[in-house]
Amino acid sequence: MRSAALPGWLYILFLTMLATATDEFVIAGVLPAVADDLGVSVAAAGQLVTVFAVVYAVGAPALSVVCERFPKRTVLVVGLLLFVLANVAAAISPGYWSLMAARVVASLCAAVVASAVFATAAAGAPEGAQGRYLGVVTAGMTAALFSGVPLGSWLGGVFGWRATFWSIAAVGAVAAAGVVAAAPAVLGGAPAPLRERLKPLRDRSVLRLVAVTFLAASGGLMFYTYLGPYTAEVAGGSYGLLSFVLFLVGAAGLAGALLSGRAADSWGPQRSLRRVLAGHAIALALAAGLIFSGIGNRYVLTAVIACWAVFAWALTPPVQGSILAAAGPAAGMTALSLNISGLYLGTGIAAAVGGAVVGTLGVPYVPLTAAVLMTLAFLLAPAAPRPRNVILKTAQGAAQR
Repeated sequence: MRSAALPGWLYILFLTMLATATDEFVIAGVLPAVADDLGVSVAAAGQLVTVFAVVYAVGAPALSVVCERFPKRTVLVVGLLLFVLANVAAAISPGYWSLMAARVVASLCAAVVASAVFATAAAGAPEGAQGRYLGVVTAGMTAALFSGVPLGSWLGGVFGWRATFWSIAAVGAVAAAGVVAAAPAVLGGAPAPLRERLKPLRDRSVLRLVAVTFLAASGGLMFYTYLGPYTAEVAGGSYGLLSFVLFLVGAAGLAGALLSGRAADSWGPQRSLRRVLAGHAIALALAAGLIFSGIGNRYVLTAVIACWAVFAWALTPPVQGSILAAAGPAAGMTALSLNISGLYLGTGIAAAVGGAVVGTLGVPYVPLTAAVLMTLAFLLAPAAPRPRNVILKTAQGAAQR
């Protein structure tokens, strides 16, 4: 039986996630130009990336609590329009601090938009296809790594760094128009006291899944952060090889996000989540074994990295589906934003812990440390509920005895 064709509005949400994810990372490719133009050090310019991630992580839950009761299409349109204005402000910034302020506003808008995107995709999906829809919007984030970010960096190199922000603003404007024209009407949550709207922040099942995301992000993104030194350690320092590996990570990650969405629909989000985490831990263990074994074959290296990338970017659909099931649709946006915060905090920890590992033990211990963190995430992940038919058979057997 063939799957139903995906609706056009889902591709608009894909484009939306592509724009917001590109905005976070793209400045890394034009840091020297930004630093030179604004008269600051490259290290100071690098804080524009850090601030975006930190504000995103902290602001997502707070703003989602406020926006939970509004229709998701309204949240998306307003959030995207403000996101566009923030990137226009970044493009015309006369100095460092005005650019920093524009990045803060863009980050807050991106955080709200991302939560609303996931909530809209889940609510608009037909029965049995929620994972597939979440996989498509997750693929928008993944695609930013090997399409949006390189393209934005190229524009910045050819036309100047300000062109990068103009291009992101243009994509955001197209996405906003698409949301107005085609996005499904997803109602906001019913009016409720603040204590009730904050319930996901106290829900142990939700917090447990957020902790799983934090550990998984810490492990997986630690390996990604130091993928260049790892590749050089295994197979030499060829720039051509590293470029191919980075492209491979993006392509395999895109496939992983889409396949994971389908798996979540077939197996259920919790069962799919545990299998993704187990596969991810095994892939990292293989990466550790490869570097300790001394095998320098680049074909083996690319096979291991491709395997890792599939599982690394397969996390979001099943964990978001599990979060929604735990929190319920009324508080879904707040719970999803909390999970996104766990993801971004894990990203920050990954770089810091990975740097400490490299500085004290060396590059070979990065995938080993990452594998340990991923194993902890697997052990913490909730067990999948037993299928209903299995429960009925067990009950019938007990009654007969």
